[in-house]
Amino acid sequence: MDKMNLRRRILNTRSGLDEKTLRDSSAAVRENLLQQPWVQMAGLVACYWSIGSEPSTHGLVLALWKHGTTVMLPVLQPDNDLDWAVYDGPDSLAPGPYGIMEPVDTRRGVDAIKTAALVIVPALAVDPATGVRLGRGGGSYDRALARVGPNVPTVALLHEGELIEGIPAESHDQRVMFGALPTGIIRMQQM
Repeated sequence: MDKMNLRRRILNTRSGLDEKTLRDSSAAVRENLLQQPWVQMAGLVACYWSIGSEPSTHGLVLALWKHGTTVMLPVLQPDNDLDWAVYDGPDSLAPGPYGIMEPVDTRRGVDAIKTAALVIVPALAVDPATGVRLGRGGGSYDRALARVGPNVPTVALLHEGELIEGIPAESHDQRVMFGALPTGIIRMQQM
C-alpha cells in the first residue's frame, strides 16, 4: 500500500460523506475527547482549525476555550512549518494560506508546541498497531510532532474506518498516542 494511493482513497471516501454524517461524526469525536480527564485537565492545547471533510474541530476549539483552556492553532509558514498563535474566540481568526483560518494573535514560534499539555492533529488515517499517522503529505505536522515531549498526549481525529493497519512509515513520520473516533478513543499499541 503506498501513501499516495491510500491518501486518494481516503479523501474520496471522505468526499462522499453527507453533511449529517460529518456533523454527527464530528460531534461524537468532540464529546469523546471532552470526556477524557487528560483533556479536561490540559491547560494549554495545541489543536487545528479543520477544513472540508475532516472531523470538525470548530466546536471542540470553542468548547475548550469556553472551559478556560488556552488553545493554540497553527499558522502555516512559507516553508510549510507551523508557527502557533492563541485562539481568542470566533472573531480572532482570519484566512491564511489556502484559505485555512488562522489566529490573528501574536505568533509564538514553532517551538511553542513544546509547551502544550495536549496536542490534537489532523490525519487521514492512523495505524492502530504502530501509531503511524497518514497526513496530507506536506510534512507540517510531522515537524510539529517531532517537537512534542514523549509524555504529552498526541491525538489524531478520525472518521470511522480510518484506523488502517500497515500504513507505510518513513524516517520522518511521527506517531500519535491516540486516535479519536466517533465510537471512542483508541490508544495506539506501540506507544
